[in-house]
Amino acid sequence: MGINLQKGQKIDLTKGGGGLSRIMVGLGWDEAKPAGNGFLSKIIKPVAIDCDASAILCDGNGKYLDLVYYSNKELSDGSIKHHGDNLTGEGEGDDEQIEVNLTKVNPSVGKIVFTVNIYEATSRNQHFGMIQNAYIHLVDMDKNVEICNFNLSENYNGMEGLIVGEIYRRDGEWKFNAIGQPVQDASHVTKLVDMYR
Repeated sequence: MGINLQKGQKIDLTKGGGGLSRIMVGLGWDEAKPAGNGFLSKIIKPVAIDCDASAILCDGNGKYLDLVYYSNKELSDGSIKHHGDNLTGEGEGDDEQIEVNLTKVNPSVGKIVFTVNIYEATSRNQHFGMIQNAYIHLVDMDKNVEICNFNLSENYNGMEGLIVGEIYRRDGEWKFNAIGQPVQDASHVTKLVDMYR
C-alpha cells in the first residue's frame, strides 16, 4: 500500500536514486448510484459517463508542449503511453492508465499534468457530482508496488473536469503533486489544454 496523499501534498519520486524509471498512473471512478432506496432508484439505471484521462506535457515554465490522450495514445519517443479509453467507468480497479518512462521523458518537459474530463459533458448534461470513488495512484512498474494514491473525495458538483495531479522536475529529481483542482467548462480535453497555453 502506497502513501495516502491529501490535496496539495507533494512527494519525492526519484530522490535517493531508488531506481524508479517506469510509472503507471492509474485513474479510476464509478458512477454515483441514484439517491434514495425507493422504487425508482431500483429501476433507474445510471447513465454511462465517459471520463477521459489525459497527460498534458509542459515546459519548465508550465507552458503547453504536447498531449497524450485517447486519440493520441503514445509519444514518438516512447516516454508516455495511454493504455486505452474506458467509455463507462464500469468494473474494478483502474479505468484508464497512462504509462510514463521517466528515463525517456524529453529534457524540455518540466511537468506532466494528469487530467480527467467528462466527454461531451455539456451536451449530455453530466458533471463530476455524478461520479464517486474517483482516485489517482502511481505504481512502480518494475517492482509492481504502489507508490502513492490520492482519493478525490470533494464535492465536484457542476464541474466537467479535474486537474488531478502532476509529475514535475525539481533540481534533477521527479516529484508528484496531488492537485484535485476542479474545472467547470471541460467537455473536451482541449479546454484543459488551453489552461496551459
